[in-house]
Amino acid sequence: MPYLYPFINHYMSKEKQRREALLYHAKPQPGKIKVVPTKPYSTQRDLALAYSPGVAEPCLEIEKNKDDVYKYTAKGNIVAVISNGTAVLGLGNIGPEASKPVMEGKSLLFKIFADIDGIDIELDTEDVDKFIETVKTIAPTFGGINLEDIKAPEAFEIERRLKEELDIPVMHDDQHGTAIISAAALLNALELTDQKIDEVKIVVSGAGAAAVSCTKLYKAFGAKAENIVMLDSKGVIRSDRENLSDEKREFATDRKIDTLEEAMKDADVFIGLSIANIVTPKMLKSMADDPIVFAMANPNPEIAYDLALKTRKDVIMATGRSDHPNQVNNVLGFPFIFRGALDVRATKINEEMKMAAVRALADLTRESVPEQVNIAYDTTRLAFGKEYIIPKPFDPRLITKIPPAVAKAAMESGVAKYPIQDWEKYEEELYQRSGNDNKVVRLMHNRAKLNPKRIVFAEAELLDVLKAAQIVHDEGIAIPVLLGHKETIEKLKKELDFDAEVPIIDPRSDEASEMRTKYALKLWETRKRKGETKYSARVNMGKRNYFGAMMLKEGDADGMISGYSRSYPRVLKPVFEVLGRAKGVKNASTVNIMITERGPLFLADTSINIDPNAEELAEIGQMTANVVKTFGFSPVMAMLSYANFGSSSHPHAQKVREAVKILHEKNPELVVDGEIQTDFALSQELCNNNFPFSKISGKKVNTLIFPNLESANITYKLLKGLHEADSIGPIMVGLPRAAHIIQLGASVDEMVNMAAVAVIDAQEREKRRKARMESES
Repeated sequence: MPYLYPFINHYMSKEKQRREALLYHAKPQPGKIKVVPTKPYSTQRDLALAYSPGVAEPCLEIEKNKDDVYKYTAKGNIVAVISNGTAVLGLGNIGPEASKPVMEGKSLLFKIFADIDGIDIELDTEDVDKFIETVKTIAPTFGGINLEDIKAPEAFEIERRLKEELDIPVMHDDQHGTAIISAAALLNALELTDQKIDEVKIVVSGAGAAAVSCTKLYKAFGAKAENIVMLDSKGVIRSDRENLSDEKREFATDRKIDTLEEAMKDADVFIGLSIANIVTPKMLKSMADDPIVFAMANPNPEIAYDLALKTRKDVIMATGRSDHPNQVNNVLGFPFIFRGALDVRATKINEEMKMAAVRALADLTRESVPEQVNIAYDTTRLAFGKEYIIPKPFDPRLITKIPPAVAKAAMESGVAKYPIQDWEKYEEELYQRSGNDNKVVRLMHNRAKLNPKRIVFAEAELLDVLKAAQIVHDEGIAIPVLLGHKETIEKLKKELDFDAEVPIIDPRSDEASEMRTKYALKLWETRKRKGETKYSARVNMGKRNYFGAMMLKEGDADGMISGYSRSYPRVLKPVFEVLGRAKGVKNASTVNIMITERGPLFLADTSINIDPNAEELAEIGQMTANVVKTFGFSPVMAMLSYANFGSSSHPHAQKVREAVKILHEKNPELVVDGEIQTDFALSQELCNNNFPFSKISGKKVNTLIFPNLESANITYKLLKGLHEADSIGPIMVGLPRAAHIIQLGASVDEMVNMAAVAVIDAQEREKRRKARMESES
C-alpha cells in the first residue's frame, strides 16, 4: 500500500517518530478531520433555513426526485472510507477501532489533494454478507465508497458485489490504486526501452489484492497470460497446485518452475508487492537487457534502490518510497479518480475509467514539467526518462488532468448520469479546488529536504526555538547550528529527547574565543569608519545575532533565523551592520506568504520600510516578484492604494502610480498594475467590469504591494488573527546572505517554515554562484 508512505520520515528514530505521531494525533484536539458548516448560520433566519422549518422544502423536492439530493445536499462530494481493519498496513488484522487513524488519514488525503470530503467508517464485522449489507444500507449518504484495508480474499467479493448492487462509484484502493499508478509507470518504462507489453515476460512477487489487480490491469493493456509468472509465499503459482483460489488460478503458470530465482531468469519486468530484500543481485543480473523493476514493498523494497542501480546500469527502477525517483504512490490516483467519477455522478468506476486514469498519468509524465514542480524537487528540469516515468505527487497538474480523463471515460462508457458540457469551465473549477490547502508548505519542506543547509538558530536556549531546530533536523529540512549557553541547551535537549549530535556554539565561551576574535576583526574592518571600534566589535561578537550573521558572511553557515525573543528592529540592526545589502539593492524589504482559501498571497513590505517612495516601492515590487518566482508561481501583482487609476491626486496615491510606471518601464514583462483598491484587485469580476484596460484584468492576483508599512503589517496580522490564515514570513529580501528575522513570539511551526525558507534561499544563492562561476570560466 504505497500511498501510506508518501511523506515517510527517514531521519527520525523509531521511538521519536512514535512519540511525535501520538502527539500529532492527540493534540490540540484528537483526530485529523472535522465537519465545518458551508452555509451562513449567524442569524435566526439562517438557522430557520438550515433546519426547521426551511429544511422541509429541499426534503420535499428530493422526495419528488431522488437525484435532487445532489442539488440540495453535500452527497455529491462525500466519499465514505470504509474498513473493518482486517489488513491494515503491515499491522495485519488489528480491528476497526485501531484502523480508524488510517481511515482518517485517507480522508485527509482525499481533502487536500482533490477537495473531496472523506468520512471514515469502521465496521465491526468480518462477515462478508454483514459487511456488504451494512454498506448498502448507508450508501444513500454518500457519493462514492472507498474500500480500505480489507483482507483478501474477502476484499474481492465485497468489492465485486457492492459494484453490482450499488449505483455509486465503489473502489477498493488497495487493489486498484497501486495497479493504476504502476500501470502508468510500466507503459512509460516500456516506451523508454522500446518494448511491447504483449511481448515482455513479467514476474509478479505477491498474490494479494494489489498484486492481482495490478496483473489484471496489465493484461487489459495487452500483457499475455502465458508471459506472466506470479508467486505467493509458497513460491510460483503453478496450474498443477491444488486448492487455488479463483484469483490465483487466473495467473497460474504451466511452466515447471518453483522459485523466484527461476522465474527471474530472462524476465523483462519484475513487479514486487511482497516483502523486503527477496530479490538478490544475482537474480537481477539474470534478467533480460533493460530490466524494469518495480520493488514496491514498504517501507523497504524487494531490492534496495541503490543496490539495484549498482548491480545493473540499465535497470529502470521504481519503489514505494519518497526518497527515490519513480515513487509508485497511490495518492497520484485515488483522489483524482473519485473526483472525476463524482463530478459526472458516475454509477461505478469501471475498467474504462481506470484505464483512462492510467493513460492520463502516463501522458502527463511525457509533457513539459512546470517550473513549480522543478523548484519543489530542486532540479533544473525534470524530463521523461529513466528517473521520471511517473508524475510527482506535488504536481499541480494532476487535479486538472486526471479527473477530466476519468469523467470523459465515464461518459463514453455510459455510466455518467451528469455529463460535463463545458470542459474549460470544469478544468477551471478543478484548478480552483487545488488552492484550498497548504501545498505551498509541503512543496517548500520537500524542496528544502532535497539539499539541506546549515541554519543558525540564534536563540537556541529557548524551548520553542529548540523544538523548531529539533523538527528541522528530524525531518531532514536543515542542519541546525545552535547558538547559546551550552549547558542550558544540552539540558533542554535532554528534556526534548533531542539526542542528535548538532553543533552548539556559545559566542561568549572560551571555546569560541578564536572565532569571536576573528569575527570581531572582520566587523571592525568593515565598520571602522562607521563608529565601530575594536573594543565594541569584540563586545558585539559576544552577542548571538552579530555572531550568527558573521557566520553567514564568513561561510561558516548557510542561513540564519532569529527574532523569537526580541523586537524586530533590535535583531535587524546587527544583521544590517554585519551583512549590509545585496549588490545593487538600496533597501531590503520583507514578504509574507499568506496561505488563504483562494491560494497563496504574497504581501510586501510587511516589516521594514515605513513610508517608501515611488522608487523604493518599485524596488520592493521587483524583489517580491523574484520571491514569487522562487516558489514556482508567476507573479500577478497589484500595487495597492485607497484610489483607483488616477481617481485621486493626493501624493499618497501619486507615489503608487509612479511606482507602477517605473515597473512598466523597467520590467515590461511583469504583470503588475495600479494604483488599485484591494477589493478591485482581488475580484476579477470587479476589475474586468470597471478597469478592462488594466494589465491584471482577467487575471488572478497573487501578489499585493502595499503603499506603506502600517497597511501591510496590519493586513497580514488581520488575516492571521481573524481568518486563521497561515503565514510564512517575514521573508527577508535584498540581503547578500540568507538571514531571516521571525516575528516576536513566533510559533514552532512558523519557525520550522522559516528555516525551510532559509534553506531554499541558501540553495538559490548557491545555484547563482555556480552559474556565475561557470559563465566566467
